[in-house]
Amino acid sequence: MGKVVLVTGVARQLGGRFVRRIQREPDVDRVIGVDAVPPGHHLGGADFIRADIRHPRIARVLAEHSVDTVVHMDVNGTPLGKRGSRATVKETNVIGTMQLLGACQKTPSVKRLVVKSSTNVYGSAPRDPAIFTETTPPKSLPSGGFAKDVVEVEGYVRGFARRRPDVAVCVLRFANILGPCADSPLAEYFALPVLPTVLGFDPRLQFAHEDDVIEVLRIASGEPRRGTLNSGTFNIAGDGVLLLSQAARRLGRPTLPFFLPTVTWVGSALRSVGVTDFSPEQIRLLTHGRVVRTTQMRETLGFDPRYTTAGAFEDYARSRGPGLLPPETLARTVDRIAAALPAGRGQK
Repeated sequence: MGKVVLVTGVARQLGGRFVRRIQREPDVDRVIGVDAVPPGHHLGGADFIRADIRHPRIARVLAEHSVDTVVHMDVNGTPLGKRGSRATVKETNVIGTMQLLGACQKTPSVKRLVVKSSTNVYGSAPRDPAIFTETTPPKSLPSGGFAKDVVEVEGYVRGFARRRPDVAVCVLRFANILGPCADSPLAEYFALPVLPTVLGFDPRLQFAHEDDVIEVLRIASGEPRRGTLNSGTFNIAGDGVLLLSQAARRLGRPTLPFFLPTVTWVGSALRSVGVTDFSPEQIRLLTHGRVVRTTQMRETLGFDPRYTTAGAFEDYARSRGPGLLPPETLARTVDRIAAALPAGRGQK
């Protein structure tokens, strides 16, 4: 019999796409998609089991179906659509991962684990190195938000790897994922009609296209090809970098610079008008940026992305349509943000 692959987080577009793709692998006999809510898209010939990974039932699912490969994609920075909250996302990221790894540890049939992580694990700080490698420690550990979640998730994964040395573990640290269906915090930020920026800073950014995300997950979940190794931790990003100013111009979005002490109030204002989750970790990224080295991705994992960072951003921008807005719409948005700021906190 072929492999039995279990995929978490299949209610999201990215999870659904991966499920449909992995079914075409010749050595895969069965694919099981798991999520707390039914997906709004089809999963091809995969089986869907409605199960919340935060609860112990996931252990029964693994055991009953003799799962040998687990692809954990339910590690995210935003809620699913309008459902859930930041607290729910954190519980799924951290508590859900703990429960899933505990279930994997007790299931002898599990032989491979792939975890979708993020370069957020490195944080963003003023004294950061120009380029992070997989072994570079962060100058300042993330104190909250999605970045702290992925730090905790990877800590649990390392503990699991020590307890189950017979399981091949692959952790993929993705740069900001972009594409037509992307639902990351940065994708929400770039969808704003006006982009708040930090005055005096123009950070370097990297992106991974969602098509490349699917392909590298496929490579990580299979047997390694000759001359490659798909166990370990790998940075995943497209070649090159984009400055935030370049990204704004390519989108056709105007920017609205604020002094750094004011930006946290801008984030509160944006949340109050329901625009986006402009979190402190995102503010740090848009201040200091982050760039990672992808040598191991190419030389060890054997993966060459189809899209560069600029190419991934271009495809995202194309899916969002023209960015130039009518003046009255632009003015109304700026006025709403300014009105939500406390008196005296705006830019002078």
